[in-house]
Amino acid sequence: MQGRQVAVVVGARGVIGGNLVEHLKQQGDWDVIGLSRRGGVDEPGVRHIPVDLLDATGTRNALASVHDATHIFYAAYQDRPTWAELVEPNVTMLRNVVDAVEATSDDLRHISLMQGYKVYGAHLGPFSTPAKESDAGHMPPEFNTEQQKFLEDRSARGTWTWTAIRPSVVCGFGLGNPMNLATVIAVYAAMSKELGVPLRFPGKRGAYGTLMEVTDAGLLAEATVWAATTPECENQAFNITNGDLFRWEALWPSIAKFFEIDVAAPLQMSLTETMADKEPLWNSMVDRYHLAPTAYADVAAWPFGDFVFGWDYDFFSDGSKARRLGFHSYVETEKMFTDIFSDLRRRRVIP
Repeated sequence: MQGRQVAVVVGARGVIGGNLVEHLKQQGDWDVIGLSRRGGVDEPGVRHIPVDLLDATGTRNALASVHDATHIFYAAYQDRPTWAELVEPNVTMLRNVVDAVEATSDDLRHISLMQGYKVYGAHLGPFSTPAKESDAGHMPPEFNTEQQKFLEDRSARGTWTWTAIRPSVVCGFGLGNPMNLATVIAVYAAMSKELGVPLRFPGKRGAYGTLMEVTDAGLLAEATVWAATTPECENQAFNITNGDLFRWEALWPSIAKFFEIDVAAPLQMSLTETMADKEPLWNSMVDRYHLAPTAYADVAAWPFGDFVFGWDYDFFSDGSKARRLGFHSYVETEKMFTDIFSDLRRRRVIP
């Protein structure tokens, strides 16, 4: 493509969106407009806009000054108590963004949608593995599928194309995010050490030995931009993962070694319940170790930890489609976790 490209990153303050903004900055030929509820601090090449995406009029007004967007990278998410309740807000936010950008930007070329393995029914129970992009769908409700249908229908009468990116559990730095496994593990391990207890895997016993994979947020950002700018990828979905598989039973001792604590046998417990009374402990750790002042509610999403550690069935996909079309980057998962933990220490999030 010729000239500078302009990316609208939706959900720019999350784990996925934040890493995507950083990756685009490093490319040197992108201007970035980040959308989020909280907004952010502008810097050269990056402008942040605070916006409530559920408000159609507010979204259109907030984006009225965006006249040159070439790409939308959609990574926003609104949580709800039930699967059915997830559909309406998450489809509405996507629609509001597309409506607003289409109204002001004549050169919109591509929309990238961040999805996940819910498309394959992974959240419902054992699913066909390795999951392939061509696998059949499942009984609704499913907001990922409805979002993709919206893009398919809209693009048919538009001038832009789309891609759907399907990572596994995404790991990277980002506080206050409802789906951040790395900080769940890091804070759980740090608290275990503080209390003088061994690091026990808290999930289902069967989950300790199942085959798993995850997706590094930096790798995901690279793949997302690759797919959005590679013509051969247009109007398709892609599984994006680190490229290796692991079992918690093999990885858990490595995590314990990083935090310099012992490992003991798995003991199933609800992190949501067990960690509910730990705010005083966390606050004392912040004071004792001079950590960055981070609210306990923002530092770890215990329900998400319960969700992931409850998968007592294999959880992985076939990532060969992206490789066949030219994306060959990969990340070693064990090193990824230790790198993230080290980053959290450098940022003074954990001791």
